[in-house]
Amino acid sequence: MFKEHAQIVLTADVLGDEGGELKPGDVGTIIHIHPDKEAFVVEFMSLDGGTVAIATVLPSQVRPVTGADLMHARTVTVAVRSELDIFRTGS
Repeated sequence: MFKEHAQIVLTADVLGDEGGELKPGDVGTIIHIHPDKEAFVVEFMSLDGGTVAIATVLPSQVRPVTGADLMHARTVTVAVRSELDIFRTGS
Protein backbone atom coordinates (compact mmCIF):
# COMPACT_ATOMS: atom_id res chain seq x y z
CA MET A 1 0.00 0.00 0.00
CA PHE A 2 2.70 2.53 0.99
CA LYS A 3 5.72 2.98 -1.28
CA GLU A 4 8.83 5.17 -1.24
CA HIS A 5 8.16 8.65 -2.68
CA ALA A 6 4.42 8.34 -2.00
CA GLN A 7 2.72 11.21 -0.25
CA ILE A 8 0.98 10.54 3.05
CA VAL A 9 -1.22 12.48 5.48
CA LEU A 10 -0.65 12.33 9.23
CA THR A 11 -3.59 11.09 11.28
CA ALA A 12 -1.97 11.74 14.69
CA ASP A 13 0.38 14.21 16.39
CA VAL A 14 4.00 13.24 15.70
CA LEU A 15 7.34 14.67 16.82
CA GLY A 16 9.92 15.15 14.11
CA ASP A 17 13.32 13.56 14.63
CA GLU A 18 14.67 17.02 15.60
CA GLY A 19 11.72 17.77 17.90
CA GLY A 20 9.43 19.71 15.55
CA GLU A 21 5.72 19.20 16.16
CA LEU A 22 3.72 17.75 13.29
CA LYS A 23 -0.07 17.71 13.31
CA PRO A 24 -2.83 15.57 11.80
CA GLY A 25 -3.40 16.71 8.24
CA ASP A 26 0.27 17.54 7.59
CA VAL A 27 1.40 16.04 4.28
CA GLY A 28 4.77 14.38 3.81
CA THR A 29 6.68 12.16 1.41
CA ILE A 30 7.95 8.70 2.36
CA ILE A 31 11.73 8.66 1.89
CA HIS A 32 12.46 5.28 3.48
CA ILE A 33 10.48 2.20 4.44
CA HIS A 34 11.80 0.09 7.32
CA PRO A 35 11.90 -3.72 6.93
CA ASP A 36 8.49 -5.40 7.06
CA LYS A 37 6.92 -1.90 6.66
CA GLU A 38 7.00 -1.51 10.47
CA ALA A 39 7.71 2.24 10.14
CA PHE A 40 8.38 4.93 7.53
CA VAL A 41 10.79 7.84 7.43
CA VAL A 42 8.84 10.80 6.08
CA GLU A 43 10.02 14.24 4.94
CA PHE A 44 7.69 17.17 5.57
CA MET A 45 8.26 20.24 3.42
CA SER A 46 7.11 23.83 3.28
CA LEU A 47 5.19 24.94 0.21
CA ASP A 48 8.36 26.55 -1.19
CA GLY A 49 10.24 23.24 -1.03
CA GLY A 50 12.25 23.62 2.18
CA THR A 51 12.48 20.71 4.59
CA VAL A 52 10.49 21.41 7.75
CA ALA A 53 10.94 18.08 9.48
CA ILE A 54 11.89 14.47 9.02
CA ALA A 55 10.00 11.99 11.18
CA THR A 56 9.78 8.27 11.69
CA VAL A 57 6.12 7.31 11.74
CA LEU A 58 4.11 4.15 12.22
CA PRO A 59 1.65 2.92 9.58
CA SER A 60 -1.15 3.59 12.09
CA GLN A 61 -0.20 7.31 12.16
CA VAL A 62 -0.64 7.93 8.43
CA ARG A 63 -2.99 7.44 5.53
CA PRO A 64 -2.57 7.77 1.77
CA VAL A 65 -3.33 11.07 0.05
CA THR A 66 -6.66 11.05 -1.83
CA GLY A 67 -8.24 13.18 -4.51
CA ALA A 68 -10.61 14.56 -1.86
CA ASP A 69 -7.74 16.12 0.16
CA LEU A 70 -7.43 19.91 0.16
CA MET A 71 -4.08 21.68 0.53
CA HIS A 72 -3.89 23.82 3.67
CA ALA A 73 -1.14 26.04 5.05
CA ARG A 74 -0.01 26.54 8.65
CA THR A 75 3.11 28.22 9.99
CA VAL A 76 5.72 26.18 11.84
CA THR A 77 8.41 27.53 14.13
CA VAL A 78 10.99 24.74 13.90
CA ALA A 79 12.64 24.10 10.54
CA VAL A 80 15.49 21.85 9.55
CA ARG A 81 17.82 23.23 6.88
CA SER A 82 18.28 20.56 4.27
CA GLU A 83 21.27 20.23 1.97
CA LEU A 84 18.98 21.47 -0.82
CA ASP A 85 18.17 24.63 1.17
CA ILE A 86 21.89 25.26 1.69
CA PHE A 87 22.53 24.71 -2.04
CA ARG A 88 19.76 27.16 -2.98
CA THR A 89 21.03 29.94 -0.71
CA GLY A 90 24.75 29.23 -1.04
CA SER A 91 25.30 29.31 2.73
